Amino acid sequence: MTISVLIADDSRHQRAGWRMVLESQPDISIVGEAGDGARALALVRRTPTDVVLIDLHMPRVNGLVASERIANDQTVGELGPAPRIVLATALDLDDHVAEAARAGVFAVVHKDIDPESLLEIVRAAAAAVDGRRG
Repeated sequence: MTISVLIADDSRHQRAGWRMVLESQPDISIVGEAGDGARALALVRRTPTDVVLIDLHMPRVNGLVASERIANDQTVGELGPAPRIVLATALDLDDHVAEAARAGVFAVVHKDIDPESLLEIVRAAAAAVDGRRG
C-alpha cells in the first residue's frame, strides 16, 4: 500500500525538505502541498489522503485550526477515513500537545525532526488510518 501524504507549511523550503525525505521512500506518495491551513483543507476535501503533515503556525488558517476542521469535516469523510494529522512546530512541543489532542491530531513533532523519525511517525499515522478502514 502506498501512503498518501499532504504537506502544509508556509515555508517553501520546509515543504521541499519534507518532500525530499518522504519521496525517497517507495511506499510514500505526496498528493499535494499547501502554504496555509485553508488550502490544506481544500486539498484534503478533494484528494484521498492518509496523512497530513502540517505546520502549526501558518497564515490565514493555522495548523491547529486546520487540523480540527480536517478531523471533523464531513466532506473529507466522504472520500474515506479522515486522514491522520501530524502537527509540526518549531516551538516547545509541550505547549501544544493538549490543544493538538483536542483537535484530533495524531502526533506533534518538532520541525527539525530527523528523517528516520519523521518516516516512522508518518508510517504509524498511516497504519492508524488503515486500522479504521478495517
